[in-house]
Amino acid sequence: MKILATEKAPAAVGPYCQGVVTGNLVYTSGQLPLVPETGELVSDDIKKATLQSLNNVKAIVEEAGSSVEKIVKVNIFLDNIDDFAAVNEVYAEFFGEHKPARSCVEVAKLPKNGLLEIEAIAEL
Repeated sequence: MKILATEKAPAAVGPYCQGVVTGNLVYTSGQLPLVPETGELVSDDIKKATLQSLNNVKAIVEEAGSSVEKIVKVNIFLDNIDDFAAVNEVYAEFFGEHKPARSCVEVAKLPKNGLLEIEAIAEL
């Protein structure tokens, strides 16, 4: 197993890593909409937050030597399921024609009171 670390994604906020590579798969840890350069949480706009979390996932996947086009599964955890349509709009633009398998659920609360958290699995 190879531990992933990149300055292009936020540092872990707990005792875990940004992601791992095992075999031919990349697993990212859940990515809050934290701006890597400042540590600031994007919490004023669900669309901006979604894009930030997706960009954090992308940075980790690319650190592993993979790409967004090789993401096979995405899990999205929402603070409010009413944001589903707005998240889908950003998600569809981000992935374009690529359509990974996906789950999207509402959760009671997220770390740092985030609006959402996104994690992914990609092939190398």
